[in-house]
Amino acid sequence: MTSYVECISFCSITGHSASTVVMNGGGAHYHSEEESKQDGGGDTDGVEDSNEQEVIVIQDTGFTVKIQAPGTEPFDLQVSPQEMVQEIHQVLMDREDTCHRTCFSLQLDGNVLDNFAELKSIEGLQEGSLLKVVEESTVQETARIHVRHIRDLLKSLDPSDAYNGVDCNSLSFLSVFTDGDLGDSGKRKKKGSDLEQIDCTPPEHILPGSKERPLVPLQPQNKDWKPMQCLKVLTMSGWNPPPGNRKMHGDLMYLYMVTVEERHISITASTRGFYLNQSTTYTFNPKPANPSFLSHSLVELLSQISPAFKKNFTVLQKTRVQRHPFERIATPFQVYSWTAPQVDHTMDCVRAEDAYTSRLGYEEHIPGQTRDWNEELQTTRELARKNLPERLLRERAIFKVHSDFAAAATRGSMAVIDGNVMAINPGEETRMQMFIWNNIFFSLGFDVRDHYRELGGDAAAHAAPTNDLNGVRAYGAVDVEGLYTLGTVVVDYRGYRVTAQSIIPGILEREQEQSVIYGSIDFGKTVVSHGKYLELLERTSRPLKVQRHNVLNEKDESVELCSSVECKGIIGNDGRHYILDLLRTFPPDLNFLPVEGEELSPESVRQGFPRQHRHRLACLRQELIEAFVEHRYLLFMKMAALQLMQQKANKDSKMATLTENNSPEAAVPALLSTENPDASAKSSETSTETLTDATTMTASQATPTEDNVVPTVTTNGPLVPVATVIQNGECESPLEGKAEDSIPGLAQAKELAESLAAEDGSGIDPKSREVVLNACKAVGSISNTSFDIRFNPDIFSPGVRFPEDSVDDIQKQKQLLKDAAAFLVSCQIPSLVKDCLDHSALPMDGATLTEALHQRGINVRYLGNVLEFVDKTPAKAQLEHFYRIGISELITRCAKHIFKTYLQGVELSALSAAVSHFLNCFLSSFPDAVAHLPPDELVSRRKNRKRRNRVPGGGDNTAWASLTPSELWKNIVSEAQSYYNFTLHSENADQVVEKYGLQKITLLREISIKAGIQILIKEYNFDSRHKPAFTEEDILNIFPVVKHVNPKASDAFHFFQSGQAKVQQGYLKEGCELINEALNLFNNVYGAMHVEICACLRLLARLNYIMGDHHEALSNQQKAVLMSERVLGVEHPNTIQEYMHLALYCFANGQLSTALKLLYRARYLMLMVCGEDHPEMALLDSNIGLVLHGVMEYDLSLRFLENALAINSKYHGPRSLKVALSHHLVARVYESKAEFRSALQHEKEGYTIYKNQVGEAHEKTKESSEYLKYLTQQAVALQRTMNEIYKNGSNASIMPLKFTAPSMASVLEQLNIINGIIFIPLSQKDLENLKAEVQRRQQLQESGKSMEELTVDGPLELEDKIPMDVNVD
Repeated sequence: MTSYVECISFCSITGHSASTVVMNGGGAHYHSEEESKQDGGGDTDGVEDSNEQEVIVIQDTGFTVKIQAPGTEPFDLQVSPQEMVQEIHQVLMDREDTCHRTCFSLQLDGNVLDNFAELKSIEGLQEGSLLKVVEESTVQETARIHVRHIRDLLKSLDPSDAYNGVDCNSLSFLSVFTDGDLGDSGKRKKKGSDLEQIDCTPPEHILPGSKERPLVPLQPQNKDWKPMQCLKVLTMSGWNPPPGNRKMHGDLMYLYMVTVEERHISITASTRGFYLNQSTTYTFNPKPANPSFLSHSLVELLSQISPAFKKNFTVLQKTRVQRHPFERIATPFQVYSWTAPQVDHTMDCVRAEDAYTSRLGYEEHIPGQTRDWNEELQTTRELARKNLPERLLRERAIFKVHSDFAAAATRGSMAVIDGNVMAINPGEETRMQMFIWNNIFFSLGFDVRDHYRELGGDAAAHAAPTNDLNGVRAYGAVDVEGLYTLGTVVVDYRGYRVTAQSIIPGILEREQEQSVIYGSIDFGKTVVSHGKYLELLERTSRPLKVQRHNVLNEKDESVELCSSVECKGIIGNDGRHYILDLLRTFPPDLNFLPVEGEELSPESVRQGFPRQHRHRLACLRQELIEAFVEHRYLLFMKMAALQLMQQKANKDSKMATLTENNSPEAAVPALLSTENPDASAKSSETSTETLTDATTMTASQATPTEDNVVPTVTTNGPLVPVATVIQNGECESPLEGKAEDSIPGLAQAKELAESLAAEDGSGIDPKSREVVLNACKAVGSISNTSFDIRFNPDIFSPGVRFPEDSVDDIQKQKQLLKDAAAFLVSCQIPSLVKDCLDHSALPMDGATLTEALHQRGINVRYLGNVLEFVDKTPAKAQLEHFYRIGISELITRCAKHIFKTYLQGVELSALSAAVSHFLNCFLSSFPDAVAHLPPDELVSRRKNRKRRNRVPGGGDNTAWASLTPSELWKNIVSEAQSYYNFTLHSENADQVVEKYGLQKITLLREISIKAGIQILIKEYNFDSRHKPAFTEEDILNIFPVVKHVNPKASDAFHFFQSGQAKVQQGYLKEGCELINEALNLFNNVYGAMHVEICACLRLLARLNYIMGDHHEALSNQQKAVLMSERVLGVEHPNTIQEYMHLALYCFANGQLSTALKLLYRARYLMLMVCGEDHPEMALLDSNIGLVLHGVMEYDLSLRFLENALAINSKYHGPRSLKVALSHHLVARVYESKAEFRSALQHEKEGYTIYKNQVGEAHEKTKESSEYLKYLTQQAVALQRTMNEIYKNGSNASIMPLKFTAPSMASVLEQLNIINGIIFIPLSQKDLENLKAEVQRRQQLQESGKSMEELTVDGPLELEDKIPMDVNVD
């Protein structure tokens, strides 16, 4: 039993909090059957058509039915044929006038409808049918559900569940700034000309240059949340359960209530409804009171007894229904808030019942049993997936089960760590214990029984679960029929890492040795294989780039595997083939794995690799493997093309025999190497260095465009094109990518590769075959006839031995791994920095920085190297924001590592004291932070003398209290050195803040989010030297940090991508339709709330806006903001961006004051998250400045615009077009103030930039020159008038001067320009020319020429209607 557990305790894993943008969908999108159709990348039309037809099948038209409920007028309800009857129930339980009913059935012509029937399957149900709501008699379960529902209605506006992080509630503050719903109020509040009523001054802390960073405004007070009290107490009565004689009278349970009028009442729930009985607190009298007010619903009963209840409940329901649905729908995964106010703790019977009954993870509708998670997870995978409706149903089921499983696993992990679950091996020491709760298996992240001794002990045991989770995620994404993985969730809570997994049927009854039929249970000493597993894993080997290979077992026999040896195959009692322990799905990262006698490539050595890591489980990320293979594929194509040209040249010059051609070994270097004389010697594993500039690719060229799609026929090229390829080792300065003409012969090479793959190469002349053979050898392909790179994950695994005959192969694989490690250091890190320099990557906080690293396949353990690289970059000043975010991420991660072990020694009763002490040591300027040990108020008098300073519970649990700030910072500095190889120069928080320009509030946010701390929202004085910043009362909660798999909606994602592609090509209308379709499909799979839906809505709003439908844009963007707040967090960088978009659409709709409030909110959040010095702040301040200019607040406007100008000059360089635009905006405000000299000065600066960057003839330069003339005339006129006044005194004849307040249209035009949207009036002919121009520019962009000279902000996209969007996300 424990041996299974020992094995299972290492099948652990992780999943990131939903990848932030849909575009980067998170690594692998292999949709087995889709991809084959879509290999061409751009040519998805065929697939699209078939999809579109399928979609029509799904969207049967909806129809309307009438609903007649007791005591209300009949009303119409729009339904769709696929809905279940149950969904109508949900709607009725949510409607204001029927929400108090839960126990009813729906009847059509007297027949009761089955709850789980689809509407289309019900006979006689059609347009206009009348459905009657009929009250049913109650049973105990329905009475319970009724009480729970009424309690939910009473609590519906109360945010405490969101603060406490329960039931998938989370916070949203948008409505505070928009005064309710934008949609309707948009029409009501057209303020247009009544500018006087707008108060435009922001609070002091939002103004540019303010050093104050208050915390309280993070959660503004929502007036709706002032609780409307309907009842004082609603709880289960102490008289439950009813005694036998009362059961026979139909009593189900008793409730006790106190009304607002202080009336104490006792209520019986019986089979006929609810009525008042005569019991009191101390005497039991179940007889009905007189009058008994028998009612079918509690609401009707209470409305008769308590006037206050009746009044307040009505108001409460009105308010509830008016709230935007997105404010109250549950999110798929729990989002926790790191700050909360002090919430009053109220009596709540349902909460109390949930906490203490065994209602573990099963929902009310599953009668009295726990869920069989494994069965649910695997059954959903087995659903049919032949056509779109089936796939949608399947993906929806998979997603739902995953989100339920993640919630149950999180709850279980917390129960395990809090000590509320009995171990299955209680005799062992705590670190070794394992648990089963609610059909989920839990193990702790410690090295049990020296399992990981060779690999780094506890450090390896801590890393294994996340690696395993990445493996589960990768195999799940490939989705091979017949191969099953375990449901896996990794939870970090209170310093412990818990792995939660579903249980393979039958595994607990067997010994581990007999159940594992594939793989190894002792890291490769004994190995077994199995034909069926090889067949299943073979189907994953191409997408996951895993090579089939042989290893030796203990008897020196060769055993074939198609995964790492640790990967175990177990056939469950249900006959399914499970794989577990996927911690080495991806190959090892040699930069962090020193191996005796192995030399890394020079690029790695130059950066000080290999380095010893904490553990030997460091793997390359899947994104890196993808990028590396893509990079090699382009190389392969170039080499083949060069050789073909060479052959052609040879033919032409009639030189039939060329000595090189006799030896294919020498052919490659001879063609490709001019600088590497000994290349021919090592051409069999030609490292990429031997290739000269001819094959140097710049990053921008690798971006696939419509006409330049890299074919992936049977090649193993990645199916997700990765846009970062720079030549390995060639790219000394990544910042000056050289453009080069497309090599002639490339098309020929593509054809050749395709035909070779197509016909086994039989019908092709030997010369061409040789070309491919050489190219294959040079790039390390495992096949000689087509490009196919795969990795052997067992290379360098201790304890794994390979057969003699595979020595060459192993050598090749080792070289491939060294090349991949070098590729990360020499290409991916520089390309990340280059992306940050040209602002295509704009991380704002730790989470977005981590995401930017991961997208490019860079592990966070490289953070130190990335920062060093930035430090040495000549353009370091323009990367200051990136460097600062990196440093703050590095510091908070080091602090988190230390905090983790610190917490493990803390006893539950001292938790808040310990956390506040740690935060004081970390952030407070108070030099001698002393921990407040909890007072011994609980220890009896007599013992008190002996143990004055001890925590109850004895033992040395107070070691945490001796931590001092200087010791903590010493530890942080040494952790930075040992883990990240980065030298921090600082001895305390103040020095760090001073040296690197950090903000303490930002560090507090980062550490709280990473460690799951929730603190009281109030102003903290970090800089006081007299008292610590935090007390134990400030620590409100500790939350789990959860990693899990995020199942994807593949069809929806394809629609979304096709839609984006159409928009990029300028077909806005078609793009819009596709994206609407994607939105429908996303909703179908994920429900209403999800990050991917958020991205979809944002793009849709932008398209609506460009196509002139401002109202629709506003409504979609409002949803995007609400969703981003709910799913990502109220101050997540994406939420800040969404606020900015919404402000633009509000302005366009004439809601000026709302637009300003939204922009101020965005600015506050941004100051909090990353401070003022960030390139994105320039855009935000330009927006604010423009809106203020529009409402004639000129001085205020200038403060923001001048700040934007300064930031733009810093991050884009003083000669950038963005800076020219900033100068122009400032000049316009000075003109409005009639300060023409300053206006002229700024406009001249702008004019000079335009002239130098785009030339005299460019229309921007001409516009600027016109404006200069106008300003000069105005200045002269003003001067004349002034002179006139001086000369003639008061009787001067004054020419009236034109002082123009800017028109809203002109402000909006400038707003559009800075936000990357340009509208131009065009004739048909212009349109044709422009389309051609756009294509030309896109090609230019491919070849890496600077786009800055062409447009302010990226490539243009257009559409017949004239609007152009300069960057659709």
